[in-house]
Amino acid sequence: MNRIALKRRVLTTAVAAGLIVVQGASSVYAEEGGAGHYVPGALATIIDLPPNKPGMVFETAYLNYEGDVGTTLAGGLLSTDLEAESDALLLGGFYTFEQKVLGAWYSVGAIVPYVDMEVTATVSAGGRSVRRTDQADGLGDITFMPLMMAWQKDAYQFNAVLPIYAPTGDYEQGRLANPGKNYWTFDPTVGVSYSGPSLLNWAVHTGFAINTENDDTDYKSGTVWHVEGSVQKLFPAGSGLIGVGANAFYYDQITGDSGKGANLGDFEGKTLGVGPVLTYLRPTATDSLVFELRWLPEIDVERRLEGDYIWAKLVYQF
Repeated sequence: MNRIALKRRVLTTAVAAGLIVVQGASSVYAEEGGAGHYVPGALATIIDLPPNKPGMVFETAYLNYEGDVGTTLAGGLLSTDLEAESDALLLGGFYTFEQKVLGAWYSVGAIVPYVDMEVTATVSAGGRSVRRTDQADGLGDITFMPLMMAWQKDAYQFNAVLPIYAPTGDYEQGRLANPGKNYWTFDPTVGVSYSGPSLLNWAVHTGFAINTENDDTDYKSGTVWHVEGSVQKLFPAGSGLIGVGANAFYYDQITGDSGKGANLGDFEGKTLGVGPVLTYLRPTATDSLVFELRWLPEIDVERRLEGDYIWAKLVYQF
C-alpha cells in the first residue's frame, strides 16, 4: 500500500528564491547579508521528490522565517542587532515527459516566489547610529528547474536535480530589505529515498550551492554544502495516509566570501536544525494530493541569521 500511495511524488520548493534576504556585504557574518538562496526544508521529505510518472504537477507553498544577527553590512550600511522577518508565497509548475532519459523519469519546471519582508537594525553612517526599519514586498528570485531526474529500483528512488536561482527579484542597494539577491545560484543536488511496505519512509539529499557575484556590491558569497534528511511513518486515515516524522538539515559554507565588496574578511557560516513534519497524502488511480506542515528551528548557528523556518506545502499531481 505504501509503494502505491507514494508512487506519485513531486519536487516542491527546491527552494524559495529570495525568501530570506538582508542584502549587502557581510562583516562578522558570512554570505552576503547572512543568508543564501538555498532554504532549509526545501528538499527533504516525500513531498519534495522529483515526479516519477508522466504528467503535470502544480504546487503552492508558504514559508515564514524570523531570525536575527548581531552585526552585518546590509545594503552597504553597517548594521547591528538586526532582526528580519520574511513571508513568501511560492507558485510552481512541473512537467514530466513520457519518454525516459537514461532510464530515469525526466521533468522540468519553475517556482515563482512573492516575498514580503521587514528588517530592523541599528544603522551606523556618518558617525551616527539610528534604529531603522525597512519593508519591501514583490517578486523574488525565480527558481528554474531544467533538470529533475528520478530512477526507481524496488522501494528506492534515486534523484538528481539542478535548481537555478535567477536574479529576477526586486533589489535596491542601500535598502535593508530586498526580495531579490541580485546574483545567480546553481545548486546541483543528488539524493536517495525509500518507501517500503511497512509505511516507513526516509530520504537524504545533498548538494552544493554555487553563487555568482553581486555586480552592485562586488560581493561573491562562498559555495555552500547542504544536507537534508527525514524519516516519516505513515498511518492509514480514511482514503488517504497521515505521516508523522522529523526533518533535519546541515548547511555549511565551505569556501569563503570574496570580491572587492568582501573587504572585511572571507568568513564562512554554518547552521544546523531539526524539527517535526506532519503530512497528509491522498492518492487515487489518476492523481495525487499531498499537504505538509514543517517547523525547522535552528539549533547551532555560526556567522548567519539564526531563527525558525515554518513551511506549509500543497502539491497536486495529475
